[in-house]
Order: sequence, then structure tokens, then C-alpha cells
Amino acid sequence: MATCSYQAALEVAKDQVDAGAQILDINMDEGMLDGKACMTQFLNLIASEPDISKVPLCIDSSNFSVIEAGLKCCQGKCIVNSISLKEGEEDFLEKAATVRRYGAALVVMAFDESGQAADKERKVQICTRSYKLLTEKIGFKPTDIIFDPNILTIATGMSEHNEYGIEFIEATKTIKETLPGCRVSGGLSNLSFAFRGMDVIREAMHSVFLYHAIKAGMDMGIVNAGNLPLYTDISPKLLEICDNLLWNKDPGATEELLEYAQTLKSPPADEAIQASVRSWRDDSPAERLEYALVKGIDKFVIEDTEAARQDTSQYPRALNIIEGPLMQGMSVVGDLFGSGKMFLPQVIKSARVMKKAVGYLIPFMEKEKEDHRQKLDAQMLQNGINGVVETAAAEDDRSSYSSKTVVLATVKGDVHDIGKNIVAVVLACNNYRVIDLGVMTPCEKIIETAIRERADIIGLSGLITPSLDEMIHVAKEMQRVGLKQPLLIGGATTSKMHTAVKIAPRYGCATVHVLDASRSVVVSSTLLDGKLCKEYEEEIAEEYEEIREEHYNSLSVRRCLSLEAARQQRLQIDWSEQQKTVSPRFIGTQVLKDYDLGRLIEYIDWKPFFDVWQLRGRYPNRGYPKIFSDKTVGGEAERVFADAQSMLQMVKHEKLLTAHGVVGLYAANSSGDDILIYDEDVWPRGEPTAVFHGLRQQVEKDVEDDDPYLCLSDFIAPVESGVSDYLGMFAVSAGFGADSLAKQYEQNLDDYNSIMVKALADRLAEAFAEELHERVRSDLWGYCSGERMNSSDLHRIKYSGIRPAAGYPSQPDHSETLTLWKLLDVKAATGITLTESLAMWPAASVCGLYFSHPQSTYFAVGKICEDQVEDYASRKGVPVSEVERWLSTQLAYGRADD
Repeated sequence: MATCSYQAALEVAKDQVDAGAQILDINMDEGMLDGKACMTQFLNLIASEPDISKVPLCIDSSNFSVIEAGLKCCQGKCIVNSISLKEGEEDFLEKAATVRRYGAALVVMAFDESGQAADKERKVQICTRSYKLLTEKIGFKPTDIIFDPNILTIATGMSEHNEYGIEFIEATKTIKETLPGCRVSGGLSNLSFAFRGMDVIREAMHSVFLYHAIKAGMDMGIVNAGNLPLYTDISPKLLEICDNLLWNKDPGATEELLEYAQTLKSPPADEAIQASVRSWRDDSPAERLEYALVKGIDKFVIEDTEAARQDTSQYPRALNIIEGPLMQGMSVVGDLFGSGKMFLPQVIKSARVMKKAVGYLIPFMEKEKEDHRQKLDAQMLQNGINGVVETAAAEDDRSSYSSKTVVLATVKGDVHDIGKNIVAVVLACNNYRVIDLGVMTPCEKIIETAIRERADIIGLSGLITPSLDEMIHVAKEMQRVGLKQPLLIGGATTSKMHTAVKIAPRYGCATVHVLDASRSVVVSSTLLDGKLCKEYEEEIAEEYEEIREEHYNSLSVRRCLSLEAARQQRLQIDWSEQQKTVSPRFIGTQVLKDYDLGRLIEYIDWKPFFDVWQLRGRYPNRGYPKIFSDKTVGGEAERVFADAQSMLQMVKHEKLLTAHGVVGLYAANSSGDDILIYDEDVWPRGEPTAVFHGLRQQVEKDVEDDDPYLCLSDFIAPVESGVSDYLGMFAVSAGFGADSLAKQYEQNLDDYNSIMVKALADRLAEAFAEELHERVRSDLWGYCSGERMNSSDLHRIKYSGIRPAAGYPSQPDHSETLTLWKLLDVKAATGITLTESLAMWPAASVCGLYFSHPQSTYFAVGKICEDQVEDYASRKGVPVSEVERWLSTQLAYGRADD
């Protein structure tokens, strides 16, 4: 359904019926779907398919509004899955009464206000209480009550989970004996989750479980009917292992099943591979530790950890061993588990190997911590009062020796916590201090605990779809109260897509979706590593931005606000004296002829340069200069970079490239969505010399998104505010001479240097724009006169203000470039010209506007509707057809001539 392929879903439903399914379970609980709309449409389609509609339907959702939408579309008697006592009796009875009114049967989960029932006694207690409420309070027929006493995961490697199968079966037997007329159901996939990716084993576990559970009174189950082997067809060895697991007969059954899984995954190793496995003890200590983690071998881990500790040249601190080979091993574990090549019990074993290694290192880390504390105290005592300013840095250094604190919680409204508990175990094994707040955790408690316990990371978990909305709420509250801790999102219903589109934009700090428990350690350690965190956060932000763009571009139907409604929700800035604007040093233009290339080199952003050569390092070696350490592309990147340095020196000394530019600073005010430009900085304003026309976001934002609908004019003081404001603009090029030089190389059949010249000219032009913008902020305009930033901070846009350009997301209309061209007289000032399609020549040229307000930000206008196109054309004084031509990719409607 995520791709709106209802026909494909109908085919799946038909296949299930043909394979013997007696009830079809329909679930639309996916974070990126409109559950109510999808459920309604799909059930209406099913109603017209006699081969499918001949079987009863089960309307399955954790969101009751979706259930009710489904009930309105069902013909005949259906089943509702599900409700529970987790929100109390009043909520339970209200929902049950609604289900009864529609004449449906009802699945009741074994949850109550305290959470999910795991043992027999709690399962029976909750089901008995629910049964009495349903039959005695609202007259529900016992035969319409179906209990789901929670099939939970076995064979996880954690002994406390070993009895879960027995608890369900025993509870089922008692429920059927004591609650007459009711039915018992359950979701089979939970049972075998530890072996996801290994379908043969999972299907055998399901078949064995059903064989015994049905005898105990289980009436129905959610399972892929087409992939359920006959009990008698299961191989004897696998049948014995599954039986031992289910009844917890053999403590070694999980290990035995892992070994059996290996025989299914690949043929037996040949002698050469076996010899390789035997020789792992000959590897370096770091490689042995990584191998031991991946294989779950703890026999030699103390010995190998000590060998690594003795190598002080490579691991000067015990913590370096954890951050190095041990974390690399856990990263491999995460990759293998994520690809289905490793199973949950193996992850738990790996975590325990990690715990043993970390446990051995802790005394050494404590000793290092104490020695370091004494050293810092002595330094601060020696510095005396002059050392006060160094205290914060010293404390930061001290904290790097301490265990990190992680607050974990299943969010309000959700009682599922097994996955979260496994994450807690894995993190604890890695020397994290874990504060587990349990289930049904209110937002206030999560935030209060994080503040009180000085948490380093906050982790949210949830299994049902309403939990996704609660996670969004928590993220917004964390932003509102000013928390800065990384936020981890996990759980069966969560996804990278939902996290990127719905949660991450609500919180200003790192927000990361963690696929499973095996990844939690690597993600957490990277986020808390002072050397790696910044680049990792940037990589995540870049990836999530791409996901958001892909998602919004893929939507076939986008709802838009009217232009008037979007303007009503514009950015509201306080233009009072408290935010007084800064006057530039001059009004008008300055021409920059033959600009010194030597001033620009330090401003070059090298990442796009390597992208030209398709040299992309893998995290953590993506950016410059870390790309040189990448095993795959590092060597080639160094060679290309050295060639670039040589050519830069040559073009600088021999003046083979020339840079020209022009910068303008003007008085300005906004009028609606337009920016008015004035020749003189006087008040009251006279007639504008020029007008920059703006476009406003119109695509309807998510319900939980309270961001304004932006237009560039929002960042300039309105005329009616009485505030004198300003707008800057520029055009620069470092491409004069680039074409002729490139052609010389081409004539000599030297394509490599031809491409190199063009790539460096592009980088120098962007560096020119960066350097000039810094001069504008600190001197020419001076609204950030005290700014001091290195090139890395400049490339990360840590400064105040923006420099958008026409033809880019904040103003996608290329024709607005003409206004800038006339104001600055760019051609006469610099020699840069515009082609018929408004591309700049030389190609290595950049132009744009300068906005100074601290709330100004880059944004994408996105799709716009016909009312805005007509309004925009009227303001510009051009035909609608001309605007549609320039903005064809932005239109939320079809053009008349398409």
C-alpha cells in the first residue's frame, strides 16, 4: 500500500484465499499511509471481488478510527483486531460498544493498564477481567469474543524468554476451560522473530507451535496460510529442535537451532575455509576480537583484550579498544543481522562477548579516569584563577572517561517492550548506563528523567501506529524545552522513512532511526564520539533530506492551501526595536576586478570536487580530508587532490584564470510576497527602483507540523513596519580563461586536465561567493562584525543569514535573475553574461541575494497552485503562460497546452 498498488494487494488477498486462508486480516498501519482512507478504499475494492469477499474479513489496526472506517465498509459479519484494557475500562467499554453496534466479533489483547501479559497468570487474569466486562456490562456475546493472549518471541538467547511458548499454550487451555464460548487467536510471526530471514526455520516453528496450541484450544491464528508446512513434513532433526525449544526441554536448543540454520544457509565449508577458520588465532589482537564478537566466542576474549591493551602505541587508553576493534566487531554484527545473515540469539551472544571484554577493561578505565582527574585537578590548581576559563573544557575531557547514560522508553499508549528490553541488554553489555522507563511512558516523564539523569541519549520505542504520533509529540516537546541529546527511534512500526519525514523535522538535534538492537551500540557510540559525531550527524541529515524529497516528489496527490490561507500562516517576525536592522557601509555597488585567487583557495569546499570525479568515501571517511583514509577511494582521492593543488598553483602564478565580481547593497522593504528595492536609504520610502517577486510555499503540511508557509519576502521588514531594512546581491566568476585552457588540453588529447580545469574553476567561483559573503557579513554590511569562523563552519552554514539564488528551491523562477542583472549592471561590471535560458557564462559563475535576518533560512517552495501562478503573473506583469513555462516543474496542476 505504501506505493498505492491496490491491485497488487488484491492479488495477494486472492492468493491467500486460494492457499486456504479462512479469514483475511486487513491492516493499514504504516506510518506514511492515511490509514482511514486506505482501509476504506481497499475494503470497497474487496467487496467487488467475489473470489476474495467470500471469506470473512478481520479489520486489523491499533488505531480505532481506522477500525471504525473499516467497519463502515464491511458486508456481513467481520472481526475487529483489536482492543485492550491498556487505556482503562472506560475506553475499553466505549470501543467494545461501537464494535457491538456494527455486529462484529472482537479480538481482545491481553494488555492492561500495567502493560503486556507475559506469564500464564497475567494472561488469564486480564482475559477473565475483559470477559466479565464485555458480557456483564454491555452484553457482548461470548461467541463473539476472541482473546489474543500474546504469542511472544522464543529462542532469543535470553533465558527469561524460554517459557513464552509454554505460557501461551497453558493460558489458552485455562481460558477455554473457564471462559465459556470465547475463542483464542494469536499472531504467529512473533514466535519466530529471532530467526527472521530464515523462512524454513520460522515456518517449522509456527507449524510445531500450532500443532500443540490447537490441542490446548487455540481456534485461529494470523499466519501465511500458503507457507505453513505440514507437521509431518518437517525434517525429523528440525522437528526435534523446534519441539525442544517450544517446551524448553533443552537449554542448548537455541544454539542447536543456530547450527542447523547455518547448514541451511550455505553448504559445508571446504578444507581451505576450515583451515582459514582455524587460523584466526594467528591474526592480530584487534582482528581476533572482531572475529570473536561476530562468532560469539568468549573463550579467548580476555586474553585478546589484554594483548590489545598492551599495544599502547595503537590503543593509548582502554577506551580506544572499545571504540576500535570491539565497536568494529559490533558494526559487522549489525550489518549481518540487518541483512538476515545473523539471528537474534547470535546478537545476544555477541553482546555478551562484548560485555566480558568491557568488564575486563573497566578497572583499567577507572584507573585512567582517576589518574586523569588528578592531573586535571593539579592543572587547575596550578592555573588558579586564570584557569577558570579552562574548567568547562577540562570537564568535557573528564566526561569522556565516564559511562554514558541512555534513557529508553516505550511511548505513551504502547505496551510492547520486548525489543526495547533487548536494546537495553545490548547497551548495558557495552558499558552504557541504561535507564529503562518501561511502557506507556508519558512525554513529561521521558523529558524529566532525561534532564534529571543528565542523559546522553534518549531512545523511543513503539510497536503500534499511534505510537508514531506520540513520538512526533515527544520530539516537538524536546525541541520546545531546549534538549540537545540525540534522539533514537526504534520499534516494529517505525521506519527510516517515517523518522525522516515526520519526526526529524520536529527536533533540531540528531534524530536517527535504529533498525534493530544490533545497531544501537554503533549508532550510540558514534553519536557520542566527539571526533565522529559531527560528520555522522551531517550524513544522517543529508540522507534524511534526500528521503524527504523523494517521498514528497513521489506523492501523486498533494493537497495545497489557497494562496490566501498560506499567507495567513506566513512567518511572523517581531520587527520591533529589539531586532533593529544594521545599515550597510554603502548603498549601491562595488566592482571587484581581477580578484586575487590566492584569497579564495582556503575557502574551497572540496567535497563537490571529489563528487565530480565520482570519488565518494564511505562513512566515516566521506568528507575532506577524511576521504583520504577510505580503503576504496582514498588513494585515488589523494592523487587527484595532489594534481588539483599543482594546477591551482599554476593558474594562480601564471594568471591562467581570472576572477571578477560585483556586490550590491540596497535599502529594501517587503510588500506582501515581493521585496521592494530603493536607491536611497531614506524614510519615508520613495518609489522602488526594482522589485524581486517571491513565491510562497503552498503544499499543505502535516497536521503535526506547525511550521510557517515561507516566502523570501518574510525575511525582510514590511513597509508598514516602519523599519529600514536592506538586501544584498552579488555576481562573481572565476571562469574567465577556463574554456580556452580546457580546449588547449583537449587538443592535446588530455581530457583529464580539461575536466580538472573546469572543476577547479567551479570550486574557485563557489569559494569567491563564500569569501565575499563573509566580507559582507563582517565588513561591507557588518551585521556580524564579530564573526570568526573556519572554512568547515562556513561550508556547514553556521553563520547568520542566507544567500539564495533564482532558479533554486527558495525561488525556483530563473527569470528573477534578470532583476539582479539590471540592478548590478553585471555584464558591464564583470563581463559575465546570460544565455537565452538565463544560464551564466562563464559557466564557473555564481549569483544570488544576501539576507541578514537571523531567522532567514533556506527552504523549498515546492509545488504551487493555479491561484498563486495567476497572482504571481499579475504582480510581474507577464502572461500566465510565461510563468507556467518558467515554473513548469513546480506546478501542482496540468498546463492547458500539455
